Amino acid sequence: MSRDIFDTLDKAGFGSNVHEIAAEGECRVLRLDDESGEGFMTMYRVFDGIYLMYNDFHMKHCVSEYQNADTVLCIDHCREGRIEHENTFGERYYMEAGDLRIDKRVHHAGKVELPLSHYHGITIGFMQGAAQESLRHEMPFLSVDPDMLGKKFCPENQEFLLRTNESLNTVFSQLYHVPKNLKLDYFRVKITELLLLLSTLDTAANSEQRQYFPASQTTKIKKIHSLITSKPDKTFTVEELSEISGMPPASLRKVFKAVYGTPVYQYIKSYKMKTAAEMLISDRRMNIADIAQQLGYDNASKFSSAFRDVMGVSPKNYRNRQEDI
Repeated sequence: MSRDIFDTLDKAGFGSNVHEIAAEGECRVLRLDDESGEGFMTMYRVFDGIYLMYNDFHMKHCVSEYQNADTVLCIDHCREGRIEHENTFGERYYMEAGDLRIDKRVHHAGKVELPLSHYHGITIGFMQGAAQESLRHEMPFLSVDPDMLGKKFCPENQEFLLRTNESLNTVFSQLYHVPKNLKLDYFRVKITELLLLLSTLDTAANSEQRQYFPASQTTKIKKIHSLITSKPDKTFTVEELSEISGMPPASLRKVFKAVYGTPVYQYIKSYKMKTAAEMLISDRRMNIADIAQQLGYDNASKFSSAFRDVMGVSPKNYRNRQEDI
């Protein structure tokens, strides 16, 4: 197996919490360990100096020890979940499903938060020099190269964030469903297509980026989240949470949605119903009315209606279905 790109990345330093657990052909599987869960990175060497990596994380947070000396240009696509990043000014921003980010991994080390406790996506990496040479040799007709894209999208090592883009999302959606017997050839075709699409993208027309939020605000919102999830028997109002956090109601609503992806009331309702679903299965002796009361619903009918809104079935039918599995 040609390990040039893997050796280069190893020297850059993934960190002490990342370990190789499998390797076969041009594929390598890495595992990231953390007390809050685990993450897997399945990396394929597509060309010399170019890799494609599937990221699957089920954890609340982790520490990235990855060090880079301005040698890699990365394109990240979020398929599902949510991930928090911090820019060079200490402000935080969030990638969600459909988002794309281009950056040079210069400021990649540090704590990474996953507000929904999971993240799934793809990273395509281009090693400076080696990637350009490889593309010139393998794809001589291609007039665009990663160095050109780096200058276009990441001047002064800044990251570029792009909201949902139909053409780019089509390419990535196909990369999530690759024919097994054509994997590497398919990767090569799709990466070429991606480079061409990015070369024609108007950065000015797509400059509407996700908002950045001060760390002081997101920290308060995370404390509010901990309060909400620690007391599922209570339904907090925005006004109550505003008083507790010291944030104006409008700011609280805005930042909460940015961090967790849904309005605060919707999040509370969904969290309660998913907790109820776990209780319906974990303790089958507990009746539905008792579960409703433990989650702050004095009216079992209102609880059943809320459960159906979130889970798609009544509490009784949900429990019966799980018993039949």
